[in-house]
Amino acid sequence: MIFDSRKFSRKYALIYTAMIAAMLIIPLVTYIILLLQIDEAKVELSLEKQAKKIIVSMQRYKNSDKVYHFPRYQEYSAALYDQNFKSIFSTLEFEPHTFTEGFHRQQNNFYYIYAFADAYYFGATYLLVAKKHTSNRIYFLAFSVLTAIIIVLFIFSLLLLRNFSAPFEEMNNHLDNFIKDSMHEINTPLSIINLNADLFAAKYGENKYLWRIKSASKTLATIYSDMEYLIKQGRVKHQKKEIEFGEFVQNRVDYFQEVANMKNIILQTDISPNIIYHFSKTKLQRIVDNTLSNAIKYSHDNCEVEITVNEDDEFIEFTVKDHGVGIENIDKIFSRYYRENEAKGGFGIGLAIVKEIIDEEGIILKVSSQPNKGTIFYYKFYK
Repeated sequence: MIFDSRKFSRKYALIYTAMIAAMLIIPLVTYIILLLQIDEAKVELSLEKQAKKIIVSMQRYKNSDKVYHFPRYQEYSAALYDQNFKSIFSTLEFEPHTFTEGFHRQQNNFYYIYAFADAYYFGATYLLVAKKHTSNRIYFLAFSVLTAIIIVLFIFSLLLLRNFSAPFEEMNNHLDNFIKDSMHEINTPLSIINLNADLFAAKYGENKYLWRIKSASKTLATIYSDMEYLIKQGRVKHQKKEIEFGEFVQNRVDYFQEVANMKNIILQTDISPNIIYHFSKTKLQRIVDNTLSNAIKYSHDNCEVEITVNEDDEFIEFTVKDHGVGIENIDKIFSRYYRENEAKGGFGIGLAIVKEIIDEEGIILKVSSQPNKGTIFYYKFYK
């Protein structure tokens, strides 16, 4: 019943943003690879130019000069090696792994090797020019672009979805208020029917027509309670307190006895006394009422519905066994609005509520059924 437009907008804005971001990953990675290749080509070109400058400098050296001042650069380092790969001169901070002519990379060290035709230059065979270089700038740029895209997409999706969901939220609020008002209006005449039926029975005695009125009103009351639970769900916190489990179940059995009488169904009970359980009375009533009302609804006439409550050291067992039409699709009965037999009436919300409660509270439920033989609902409430 509750429609939270903010939660809806955030959820689907995240989903849409993630989907679009995932679609952009491939072109972004391709773009990064291209930038890295371009960046590497620039480094290679700069190393080649630097090697040529050094060669030109060595070519200008005259033997009459007593000392040759090897070019030194802040950004670049260089070295000369003989044919046996022994260093003649070096400003390198690393040892190269290969002396193959051309461009190489060793971690963050990029270097270019130029092979001389002869040992004319100070007996050197190889000239190596190196440069330390990282691609952090490119990675930072890519990260910044991706982050900016994600932020813009998220904000745009959030605003779009929030505007899109606003009319639905308004409509939902109107519908919610209508249902709450309607439920309140239903509760008053329902209470009057039950009260006057009891007064009539006390004064004039029971009869089959009165049974039908009381049975129909209690069936309607069960549906009303389910609807009320759904309306309050998420808004009202159901407080837990000590409940005498067996007494509580027996009271609900007595409540549904008149409904069972309409089909000549005997509610056979085997309930252990003095079982204290800390639980929400509202939630326990939804479990018990929906299980009992379904057992009666789908049982054959003139049969029994068996209700048992007992305990051991670990858990409390609550079992309802009917002898009715059975269930064909057990996995579907807990889906909201699912009705296996539409002729039996109802809205298909009772067992959906039960499933939500047992999932919230960690209650174990096992359902076994045979078509045209009956169904067993077996609950385990852990202490």
